[in-house]
Amino acid sequence: MKFHVSFQQNQIHPVQSPSMLKSTCRRVIDSLLALSFLLCAPPPVMAQNATGTVDAATQPTFADPNKVLRTIFPVAETGFDPVGVRDLYSHAIVEVVFERLYGYDYLASPAKIIPQTADGLPDISVDGKTFTIKLKKGIYFTPDDAFKGKKRELTMNDYIYSIKRLMDPRVASAHSWLFEQKIVGLDEIVAKAKKTGKFDYDAKIPGIEVLDKYTVRLHLLRPDFNLTMIFSHPATSAMAREVVDKYQDVQGLVMANPVGTGPYKVTEWVRGSKIILDAKQDYRSVYWDFQGGNNAEDKKITAAMHGKRIPQIGRIIISDVLEDQSRLLAFQKDEIDLFQLYGGLAPQVLHDGKLKPEFQQKGIQLSRIVDPELTVYYWNMRDPVFGGFSKEKIALRRAIAMAHNVEDENRIVENGEAVPLEYPIPPGVVGYDPEYKSSIQYDPVAANALLDKFGYKKGADGYRHLPDGKPFYINYTSQTESRGHLQAEVWKKTYDSIGIRMNADFRPFAEILKAEKECQLTQRIAPWIADYPDGDNFMQLFYGPNIHLNNNGCVAIPEYDKLYEQSQKLPAGPDRDVLYHKMARIMEVYSAQRIGYARYRNMLSQPRVIGYKKHPVMITEWMYIDIDKNK
Repeated sequence: MKFHVSFQQNQIHPVQSPSMLKSTCRRVIDSLLALSFLLCAPPPVMAQNATGTVDAATQPTFADPNKVLRTIFPVAETGFDPVGVRDLYSHAIVEVVFERLYGYDYLASPAKIIPQTADGLPDISVDGKTFTIKLKKGIYFTPDDAFKGKKRELTMNDYIYSIKRLMDPRVASAHSWLFEQKIVGLDEIVAKAKKTGKFDYDAKIPGIEVLDKYTVRLHLLRPDFNLTMIFSHPATSAMAREVVDKYQDVQGLVMANPVGTGPYKVTEWVRGSKIILDAKQDYRSVYWDFQGGNNAEDKKITAAMHGKRIPQIGRIIISDVLEDQSRLLAFQKDEIDLFQLYGGLAPQVLHDGKLKPEFQQKGIQLSRIVDPELTVYYWNMRDPVFGGFSKEKIALRRAIAMAHNVEDENRIVENGEAVPLEYPIPPGVVGYDPEYKSSIQYDPVAANALLDKFGYKKGADGYRHLPDGKPFYINYTSQTESRGHLQAEVWKKTYDSIGIRMNADFRPFAEILKAEKECQLTQRIAPWIADYPDGDNFMQLFYGPNIHLNNNGCVAIPEYDKLYEQSQKLPAGPDRDVLYHKMARIMEVYSAQRIGYARYRNMLSQPRVIGYKKHPVMITEWMYIDIDKNK
């Protein structure tokens, strides 16, 4: 028996739909918390019509606190500083608490850049080296003690300050590559900071010309055809200097006190367990106004959401649930409204990429896309055994790459919920080439012959030795949950097939990221999802200067680096594609990594969720959807 709480009638009465009492109790508690939030919140800002007067009769409702969205993170978040976090899930919180100059149209396909806090798209000079960007007026940060009781308006200096933080060597942001060698004079300030140990935030930078508090003119070293997309990256979110000054840690990061201009604020955080976001009742007037494609799904979403004020959901509760089966059980018990169905669980819910009848009958909704993602296998090029450029080291890595069956991994770990790739740029991203054929193909016989040829002889126990006769093994690192163990089993099979010992090293996700950044892991499966939908975002993963940033394999190949630098001077098109092809071949020759696959993203939502469609680039869609409280 399920109980429905009616606050209008101030009574509880039974509803004839079976459910778990535990789930119901949680929903009652969430509703009571939401009601207290509503009573304490300031009155909403009223929208104005064309005459500048408030029309109460047509005022769309906004962020009902009784609308609670419950969702899940499969790994624990690490914090909420836009320049400090590297993982997808922490960035999800950053995306809704902070704001960027630009964002993405919710329904446009292919992905389309639109202004977020910017007042229109940038004015770009004919030579592509000067960008003039204007900011909307009247945008305010969430009230915080850092502002000493004053209402704090967002200005262009907040974005300039955030760029400088991103480049500060002390902060050591993994996203500094976004602006390296881009803005006139910025790299010189960074170089000086590395020498003195202190970044001069007040120093004038020739390439950053603040025309007024709402306008900036950026002068670039060379044309940058992705700069507008870069300004949609969560790491470029506006951070107030006062907040950093008040809450920063010894590294200069503010991981636990997020204060932004976005539609939500963090009201509770239990590390590694739960995050609660509440909508800001004084968030500026923004309305749902997207034009989707001429298909039934987009038409249904548009009909349900058009004209609604953003956001509609008043509270978001995120629970960290590490195990796949536990996440699915919580969803089936109606304890979760929205979650990602990973490949390991897909056979329980899907058949041939569609919901099984029993889920369809319950009204469960599926949004399914191929993620703009590259899962790559890398070997640490600084490792004394597996790294290096000698012929025998190249042969060792190439043999391992040839011995691994990507199709097997897809079948066993992902349950077929991935698309094997040949090219380092995945589908749905500018620069993808569906006709490209990698020179690295599954061939265990040839792999063993290659190891034999270069002196990796097998001993009496069936395992190989180094050419100098010494025994060796590889340390394979994976996450601690069940999926990580499955991956390790698949790779153990690969190494056994060519006579190489493997040690499985299981660690928490956050620990892996930290060690990886310091080039301390020998081998790992590393997925990368698009920051922006352009091939540059994937080819930079193997660029030498990005070691300690995004170059997880710590590879530096001069020929590759030279071509990458040339590619950055070109717009997307045939000339850049030629360079990308050459770069991909260089990657294959040295075999510092093996291209894997792009996974399907299957997002399940309960019938009460309105307007949800997985976006290929945005991490979260929470601010663009709604909840039917009557379901």
